[in-house]
Amino acid sequence: MNAPDHPGILNVKAEPQACGVAAPHEAAHLHVSGRALYVDDVPEPRGTLFVAPVLSKVAHGRLKSLDASAALAVPGVRRVVTATDLPAANVVGAGHDEPILPADLIEYLGQPVALVVATGAKAARVAARAVRMEVEPLPAILTIAEALAAESWVLPPVHLAEGDVEAAMAAAPHRLQGEFAMGGQEQFYLEGQVALAMPGEDGTMKVLSSTQHPGEVQHWVADALGVPAHSVQVECRRMGGGFGGKETQAGHIAVWAAVAARIAGAPCKMRLDRDDDFLITGKRHPFLGRWTVGFDGQGRILAIDLMQAAACGFSADLSGPIADRAIFHADNAYYLPAAAIHSYRCKTHTQSHTAFRGFGGPQGVGMIEAALDDIARHLGLDPLAVRRINLYGDAPRDRTPYGMQVTDNILPALIERLEADCGYAGRREAIARWNAASPVIKRGLALTPVKFGISFTATMFNQAGALVNVYTDGSVTVNHGGTEMGQGLHTKVCQVVADTLGVPLAWVRITATDTGRVPNASATAASSGTDLNGRAAEFAAREVRDRLRAHVAGTRGLDVAQVSIRGGKVLVPGAELDFVAVAKAAYAARVSLWSDGYYATPKIHYDHQTMRGLPFYYFAYGAAATEVAVDTLTGETRVLRVDILHDVGRSINPAIDLGQIEGGFVQAVGWLTSEELVWKPDGTLATHAPSTYKIPTSGDVPADFHVALWPEPNREDNVYGSKAVGEPPFMLGFAAFFAIREAVAAARREQGRTPLVPLSAPATPEAVLRAVEQ
Repeated sequence: MNAPDHPGILNVKAEPQACGVAAPHEAAHLHVSGRALYVDDVPEPRGTLFVAPVLSKVAHGRLKSLDASAALAVPGVRRVVTATDLPAANVVGAGHDEPILPADLIEYLGQPVALVVATGAKAARVAARAVRMEVEPLPAILTIAEALAAESWVLPPVHLAEGDVEAAMAAAPHRLQGEFAMGGQEQFYLEGQVALAMPGEDGTMKVLSSTQHPGEVQHWVADALGVPAHSVQVECRRMGGGFGGKETQAGHIAVWAAVAARIAGAPCKMRLDRDDDFLITGKRHPFLGRWTVGFDGQGRILAIDLMQAAACGFSADLSGPIADRAIFHADNAYYLPAAAIHSYRCKTHTQSHTAFRGFGGPQGVGMIEAALDDIARHLGLDPLAVRRINLYGDAPRDRTPYGMQVTDNILPALIERLEADCGYAGRREAIARWNAASPVIKRGLALTPVKFGISFTATMFNQAGALVNVYTDGSVTVNHGGTEMGQGLHTKVCQVVADTLGVPLAWVRITATDTGRVPNASATAASSGTDLNGRAAEFAAREVRDRLRAHVAGTRGLDVAQVSIRGGKVLVPGAELDFVAVAKAAYAARVSLWSDGYYATPKIHYDHQTMRGLPFYYFAYGAAATEVAVDTLTGETRVLRVDILHDVGRSINPAIDLGQIEGGFVQAVGWLTSEELVWKPDGTLATHAPSTYKIPTSGDVPADFHVALWPEPNREDNVYGSKAVGEPPFMLGFAAFFAIREAVAAARREQGRTPLVPLSAPATPEAVLRAVEQ
C-alpha cells in the first residue's frame, strides 16, 4: 500500500506493514475453536455462589412486604439479599438516580427487588421465583404520549433554535406537517450480562465483568461497597457483543454480584438468562418526532420546527447525551437555515433505556429523512433529488444548527459516485416498469446518505491511556482502556503498535482491559475506540521505539534520524541489526523498554447550556442504495440488492471495516423492519425472547450486497488517517426503510390514495399493510 505523507500516519519514513492490511481478528483462532474465554468460561474459585434476581411483577407500586421463606427452603439457598442488607449507599446509575435494590418504590415491571444467593445457578433461579411480595399498585406511565400529556420527564426539556424560524416558515412557498415514530431495539448481544465478583484481602474486590466501561463498573462497585476505587479491580478480556447494552447496564450486574459477594463472604457470579435480561435491561430509546417544515418548489428546506420525544424509562441513565445526539443529528447531511428543535426526555415506568449503536443519532437522522421523503412525494420529485439539493455545501450552507462548520464534506462527490456505480437512474426506470406490470409485488429503490459526528459529546470522555511493554526476546504486550466486543478494536491497536515499533504483527499481544493498569478510562463507545486508544497506544509505542533508536545512535555515533526500525530489523547506514539483540542490549544498558501513552482529542469544545460549539472532531460519511420488494397482500418485505460507498478514511484493517459496515447495515434493517418491542397495558414486555422478538438472520442478508470504501484519508490528524466505523454505517439502513416507503407509495398511487406514506418504524408486515391501505 502506498501511504503518502500524512500527519496521521505512523512511521512516515517507512511504509507500514501491519496497518492497511486485512489481518485476521486477534482472537479469531480462539473464537472458531471455542477456546476464547468469556467471563462465564473462567473457572470459578472454590466456594463460588450464584446470584439470581427477584423481579417485580408490577410496573409502578409501593413495596409493602417481602416473604422469602419459600425461597430460603430451596436446597442450596444461602440467603436472600434486600435493600436493608446493603453494605453502603443504596444508589447507582449513570444519573446517580437508581436504587441498587428498591427499599420502597418499584418503578418498572422486571425491576430486581431482591437477590437470591445459592450454591447453584438453578437453585438460585428457582428460589427467586418463590419469593412473594406485597405491592400497592400505583398509576403507571408507559408511552411517550402519556408522558408528554403528564409532563413526566427524567431530565428537563432542551430547546435549540437557529435562525428566525417563524419568519422563514411564514415566507416558505410550501409547508407540511409530519410525524415519524421509531421503536426501541434490544441489543441482543450473544453473550448475556454476566459478572464474577471475588473478595480479596483487606476489603478488596476483583470483578470480571462483561462491560464496555470497566472504569465505571469500578466506581459503581466501590460506591456500593463503601470502599475507595483502589480497592476494586475490574477486568474484561472480551465481550460476546455489546452494541451499547453493556456501557452502563453491565454495571448493575457487577454491583449485584459484588454486594452479594461482600455479604456472603464468598465469590459470587451473576449471569442473567435471556428472558430476565430482556425484562431488566434497557433498550434503544423509542422516539417520536413531529415537525412542521417549510420549503420551496425544488424541495429545499427553508425552515423546520421539530419536536423530538424519547421514551427514557424510569431513570436518566444515558438519556441526556443520547437525546442531545439526536438533536445534533437532526440535520443528518442537510443544511437547515432556520431550525427549532425541542427535545423531551420522557419518564416512563419501563426499563431505563440506554445506549445502542448510534446513541440517538439514528433517531435524529430518521426524522429528517422522513421529512425529506414527505417533501419529495408532496412535490412529485425523486427523493434523491430533494436530498441532494439540501446537502451541506459551500458557505453559508456549511454550518450546523449547533454552530459547527462542516469543513470536510465529501458527500456530494460520494453520492455522485455511488449513484453512477449502482445504476440508480436506470434502475428507477426499470422499477417503474415493473410496478406498472405487477399488481401485487411492488419494488422500491432509495439512496440515502449519512453524516455522523465522531467524538463523545461530553468533552471530558475524549481521552485515553495505554501501556506498551517490550520484552528482551522482542515480544510486545499492549494494554489500553478500550474493550473488545467483537468489533476488532484490539486487532487494530495491535496493528498500530506493530507498525509504530517496526515489528511484525505476530510479535504483539493484547492483554485484558484492567482498571489496575489504565485508570479512569472512558467507555468503549461513540465509535471512538480506535481513535482514542489506538492513538494512545501509538504514542506509548513511539516512546519505546525512540528510546531504542536513541540507544543505537548513541552506541554507534550516529544521528537518531539515521536509525529506523522496520520488520523486526533496526536499520542503520551499512548494517541491519536484529531487533531482539537491540532490545537485549538496551535492557543491559538500563534503557526502559516500556512506556505509557496518553491522548486527548484536540479542537473539540461544547457548551451544554447554549448547545453551541464543536462537539465532534470530524464527520464520517457514507451512502447506501437499496432495492426492496413488498408483497402488498401480506406486507412481507425483502431486500433485493444493496450498494454501499462508505468513508472510513485510510483503513487500518479493511476486512474489519467491511464487516462493521455490513453488520451495521443489517442490524439497522432489523431495527427498521422486524424488531418490534411490545409492552402490554400492565407494563409487561411481551417480546422478551427470540420466540417473540425477531432479529435479522443470514436469510435476511441479500445475496446482491456490494460495499466499497471511499478512497481518501481522514483530513484531520487521526491515527493512521483512519475514521471511525462502529456507528456511522448503522444509519445506512435507512435506505432499506425508505425503499419500502417507495414501494408502498407505488401501491397507494394505483389505488388513488395520497402519495404521502403513513409508515413509521419498524415496518413490520402489519405496519406495511396498514400503510398500503390507510
